[in-house]
Amino acid sequence: QNVFVDKPAFPEYKVSDAKKSKFILLHFSTFKAGWDWLILLATFYVAVTVPYNVCFIGHDELSTTRSTTVSDIAVEILFIIADIILNFRTTYVSKSGQVIFEARSICIHYVTTWFIIDLIAALPFDLLYAFNVTVVSLVHLLKTVRLLRLLRLLQKLDRYSQHSTIVLTLLMSMFALLAHWMACIWYVIGKREMEQNNPLTWDIGWLHELGKRIESPYYENNTLGGPSIRSAYIAALYFTLSSLTSVGFGNVSANTDAEKIFSICTMLIGALMHALVFGNVTAIIQRMYSRWSLYHTRTKDLKDFIRVHHLPQQLKQRMLEYFQTTWSVNNGIDSNELLKDFPDELRSDITMHLNKEILQLSLFECASRGCLRSLSLHIKTSFCAPGEYLLRQGDALQAIYFVCSGSMEVLKDSTVLAILGKGDLIGANLSIRDQVIKTNADVKALTYCDLQCIILKGLFEVLDLYPEYAHKFVEDIQHDLTYNLREGHESD
Repeated sequence: QNVFVDKPAFPEYKVSDAKKSKFILLHFSTFKAGWDWLILLATFYVAVTVPYNVCFIGHDELSTTRSTTVSDIAVEILFIIADIILNFRTTYVSKSGQVIFEARSICIHYVTTWFIIDLIAALPFDLLYAFNVTVVSLVHLLKTVRLLRLLRLLQKLDRYSQHSTIVLTLLMSMFALLAHWMACIWYVIGKREMEQNNPLTWDIGWLHELGKRIESPYYENNTLGGPSIRSAYIAALYFTLSSLTSVGFGNVSANTDAEKIFSICTMLIGALMHALVFGNVTAIIQRMYSRWSLYHTRTKDLKDFIRVHHLPQQLKQRMLEYFQTTWSVNNGIDSNELLKDFPDELRSDITMHLNKEILQLSLFECASRGCLRSLSLHIKTSFCAPGEYLLRQGDALQAIYFVCSGSMEVLKDSTVLAILGKGDLIGANLSIRDQVIKTNADVKALTYCDLQCIILKGLFEVLDLYPEYAHKFVEDIQHDLTYNLREGHESD
């Protein structure tokens, strides 16, 4: 039987006895992940356009239609028809850890959680623009309910927390989004200050000052003229970003009491954002370069070791070359250290997968799955650089070696006895009573070689546990070895 059949890519979450319904979408499927990203983009679009329309378009009496009506309707269809319907047919994980497939349970769960918010957020406000209906500010304010969908976005951020680049992008997007929202509020404050026609403040507000600076002043009791919406928005965004990231530059400044209060709040929020966003950004960037930093730390430790112990140049070069090459293979990850805290059951499955190339040799065809699982725990990976000796003549043989890649030569008295390559097995014929096996030749790497080695001490322990396989193994290994290194053995 083949013990290396691929397992499902996703955990089953106790679904063996679950009652399944037709046309149910798995919440961890690739399609659902892609759909969630599409909804994420649509949510960001809503988070940008809704405050802008409420604060800018909502105050423009001449704007009864907008150029973004088509895209807004498309987003509404996405929310109404697609997202809500899919949520009614998408599995979820219960508190007990079981994946729920039953349609009725899914509907009840969705209705009692996010359905009301999704329904309000999906109300087709933008169809009013499509039919040229005059829109009042109240309708724009109702659309701010859509921003509640950001709560669902925050709920899903945890699943991407291990992807530093994604988290960094989302954090910076949230910061830019906050600046956009505050720019909209800043514009509303300036507009309200002018509409009040207070003789003490009507001509010193930031919008009035902006109009005079760009030679587009207000007239007719501040109802006509003034800067365009585009210029006002850019100036407002410039002010909020400069206030959030520093203390501003003064070319767009707060003059009235309301503007000064808002500026104070902006600076306080900016200080908080520096701690939350930019503190996390620093940690994320450090995490992105942590492996690079560890490499240089270990390289420095190695060079300090060489310097303190006055190692010769040739030995120094061999150490550095070995370290750099092995790092490029395993990226500094010690698999044995990483797996030691896992339970034996899981560790056996992992090591079987990692070492399946050697365990699929004909030598192990008769071994039971339990035997292979136990044996896999005693298989280690090794590496040999060109010119390095894997074994010297007369050394005690500690393992049986399998060449995964590269080429090696077997030498005795400077005579090449064999050339070994990928798929070759090096070791000695075994006896259960063996204590020490000494090698009869040198084994030297010609190129960079990746090896898997079965530790003999562990191998004997496994054969003691499975005596029915031990005799078969002892018989077969004599024929499966590419080169027998036992001292006294005459090679063909």
